[in-house]
Amino acid sequence: MIPQDFIQTLLDRTDIVEVIDHQVPLKKAGANYQACCPFHNEKSPSFTVSPTKQFYHCFGCGAHGTAITFLMQHSGMGFIDAVTDLAGRIGLQVPEDARGPRPENDLNTQLNALLETASQHYRNALKRHPAAIDYLKQRGITGTTAAHFEIGYSEAEWQGLAATLPDYADAKPEQAGLVIVGEQGKRYDRFRDRIMFPIRNERGRLIGFGGRILGNGKPKYLNSPETPLFHKGRELYGLFENRRGIQQSDTVVVVEGYMDVVMLTQAGADNAVATLGTAVTAEQVHSLLRRVDHILFAFDGDNAGRKAAWRALENCLPTLQDGKQIGFVFLPEGEDPDSFVRTQGLDAWKNLQKRPQALSEFLFNTLSHDLNLNAPEGQVRLTTLAKPYLDQVRSAPLLARSLRQRLSELTGVAAPLPSRSTAPQRVRQAPRPSSKPLLRGPEFVVLQGILHDPQRADRIPATFQARQPAGEAVLALLGHLRSRPEPINSRDLIEQFHEGDHGEICRAAVEEILRWDDRYDAEAEFSGALSSINAQASRLDVNRLSGKRPSELTAEERTALQTALLTKKI
Repeated sequence: MIPQDFIQTLLDRTDIVEVIDHQVPLKKAGANYQACCPFHNEKSPSFTVSPTKQFYHCFGCGAHGTAITFLMQHSGMGFIDAVTDLAGRIGLQVPEDARGPRPENDLNTQLNALLETASQHYRNALKRHPAAIDYLKQRGITGTTAAHFEIGYSEAEWQGLAATLPDYADAKPEQAGLVIVGEQGKRYDRFRDRIMFPIRNERGRLIGFGGRILGNGKPKYLNSPETPLFHKGRELYGLFENRRGIQQSDTVVVVEGYMDVVMLTQAGADNAVATLGTAVTAEQVHSLLRRVDHILFAFDGDNAGRKAAWRALENCLPTLQDGKQIGFVFLPEGEDPDSFVRTQGLDAWKNLQKRPQALSEFLFNTLSHDLNLNAPEGQVRLTTLAKPYLDQVRSAPLLARSLRQRLSELTGVAAPLPSRSTAPQRVRQAPRPSSKPLLRGPEFVVLQGILHDPQRADRIPATFQARQPAGEAVLALLGHLRSRPEPINSRDLIEQFHEGDHGEICRAAVEEILRWDDRYDAEAEFSGALSSINAQASRLDVNRLSGKRPSELTAEERTALQTALLTKKI
């Protein structure tokens, strides 16, 4: 493992503005630099880089981090590669810390290494099996495309990986989803006689596989099981490989199969992703909405395709955002994106996308199917059916209002108000600029002061008590800072508290810090807020202790009361 002190030295000596400006041209904006975010499409810049904090943050999608994080997120580098790249720019040699645990001792790293070894084995096996090559040729896949997606082949052997993996009998191949342990401890490969599609997460890390049976066996497609690395409902096939096309088009097309993604990409439509054998989840939709303004679902036109589209719609509702557009395209009967683009061509595929059903249209058309909207009963029935769906649209108030207005136009019935008792389905939300007025209290200002300069934590009295979420975050920061043997800088403190229990309030504080200009006196604001908190605590102590008779007060309480009275200047 690379020593942490080397990482700190590297970041301290790296100019994050220079690193980012090399790939994303920046413009000076007060004390900071700005650009349109490279991680999602936008027309006005919300991506801010702070040279003093050596930190970047996007107010639109929530992307944030250091120079190392930027290279990992933007260039798809692994952690070690990003560190090595930055070290090379400033002439540092990357060391290894013999005292700490090495990466190979980390479980996830070991599992990832096993998957990479298996992937190479599958690619080598493909070259040795003409039948697998012929199958790919029959499907229209070129060698260049197969190499781009690292497609391979798992041989029809029970223990084909035994000669490749370091220790086939170890528990880790099973944990990686490569090996199954059957009755009496017998071990065998999960994937046999299948075309293999490696699945990578958004940063390019191999996390699992999808396998298509070469013959007529079942199941036709087999995915890796849930593992420490792989979660079907979170990942999307092709998101890493097609990240550039998705960003450039500001549109992502969600399809149902690996082959759909592969053939669309080969045809020139390099903005497709596929679910992993499950219905589209709210977490997947939310992940895509962080990247693009347009999502298009392309499903087969049969009943199964329409059911899949409806499940996708249901999971879209809690994640909808004003200004984002979601549409649905249904292919001709018997066609899927793979067959359609091969027989009809790229232009036909593009034309098909020009006529999508908007989410609102698909919603109301489906709910009103078989209803007579000319009759009061049908009008009331549609209103009743639509209400629980509209209640889920909580993150897009303008769209929610428009949907209710459209419902009223269709039925002639006043649209019902949102139910207060209906809790929206919660998904992990991307960090957003906070607009809560309650945040700007003295505890929030103190939180900002510490994040801006961690040395200010030394001035917080031991008697500090939290009365707001910001105060709870202050206590968490204090506990972290006081437990460290060495001081920590603002950049690292922000990074460590950007997520977790206090992540939301800390992100709001950081976003406001990045908007400060030269006129903002951070020291004066911090001192004033701390004085206000101390005065409030003194008033509470006076109120609490004054209610006791002098004889009931302990020596400590009498001292506290005298201190409180002096603080109040009574």
